Amino acid sequence: MADSGTQYDVIVVGAGVMGSSTAYHLAKTGNKVLTLEQFDFLHHRGSSHGESRTIRATYPEDYYHSLVMESYELWRTAEAEIGYRVYFPAEQLDIGHSDDKSLAAAVDTCKKHSIPHLVLDREQLAEKYSGRVEIPADWVAVWSKYGGVIKPTKAVSMFQTLAFKNGADLKDNAEVVEIKREGSSGGVVVSTANGERFRGKKCVVTVGAWARKLVKSVGGIELPIQPLEATVSYWRIKEGAEGEYAIGGDFPTFASYGDTYIYGTPSLEFPGLIKVAVHGGHRCDPDKRSWGSGGELPITALKEWIEGRFGGRVDSSEPVSTQLCMYSMTPDEDFVIDFLGGEFGKDVVIGGGFSGHGFKMSPAIGRILADLALKGVAEGLELKYFRIARFEENPKGNVKSFADQVRLH
Repeated sequence: MADSGTQYDVIVVGAGVMGSSTAYHLAKTGNKVLTLEQFDFLHHRGSSHGESRTIRATYPEDYYHSLVMESYELWRTAEAEIGYRVYFPAEQLDIGHSDDKSLAAAVDTCKKHSIPHLVLDREQLAEKYSGRVEIPADWVAVWSKYGGVIKPTKAVSMFQTLAFKNGADLKDNAEVVEIKREGSSGGVVVSTANGERFRGKKCVVTVGAWARKLVKSVGGIELPIQPLEATVSYWRIKEGAEGEYAIGGDFPTFASYGDTYIYGTPSLEFPGLIKVAVHGGHRCDPDKRSWGSGGELPITALKEWIEGRFGGRVDSSEPVSTQLCMYSMTPDEDFVIDFLGGEFGKDVVIGGGFSGHGFKMSPAIGRILADLALKGVAEGLELKYFRIARFEENPKGNVKSFADQVRLH
């Protein structure tokens, strides 16, 4: 095996948005950093590519509040450093049946953290958005000023560029197959499939849908992270109404609670098209994907939802375009942010299981993973909700008073 001969402060395994953000924070503070990616940089096989992700503060779980609000600030900071935008502000609208427990919990979060919000009935919502959004009489809407859209591929590129500018080494097509202790001297040795070896004092593993496989082979721990293949769909806005649903005005990013959780963004990446998708997917092996043929998109639910929500201004006959993405699901839909432990102690940090909703928080999560690697503590975050050990206490993880939001199909 070829030894690089360089001793790194931290080796980051995986260069999706979480790994790239972690490398950025580490390099920015003067550490010697190596980032290893198993595929090409900015590849489309994981969870960090595509044209848009939403960001919102209206979480049913109030322990995400600090992560989201810190991320709003850190997105702006990174944009200022790179010189271009990846975050596009928008309002946020959450809708659902008046007795929906998830929606009620989101309102509680707003109240607890003094998030500016409005609870609207059917008539008030129709007035606010001039009929562009409609709900049944027994539904309610929760408006918040904290919404927005992130450009994912552009954001990953931004973090990688800033890491590189701050002295980080980045290497793609370098699949990590082994992480071992560096004898009695401490640190780790990271080996790749092409025979290279790299030494580091610490290691951060952020490999998305491959987390279960790699962590099992490295630490013998069976993380309950299930990869899903998800389909994102775009629908045509009818002629004459395109501007009413475009980013930059008052049309919001949105989420609809219920048996099928549906979300979307204003028209941004494809002029005249609006993203409306189901929050879910079908189980898959990330190395043996069906690439869209393994699970039926719940098209009927989407069509009915679009027809009932947009006042006939969006063509609900069929999606114009679809894109594939990966989720890395935990049983409770909460993240895994922890030390690997065992023989590695605090020298290997795991970040995974982001369950289809982590991208928005990647600036703060990268900062936290960097802190864990360097200091052994995560400042500003209660880690108990994200520990691996929670699944030993309860295989389903964190206990919640509301239903799961991700749908399997």
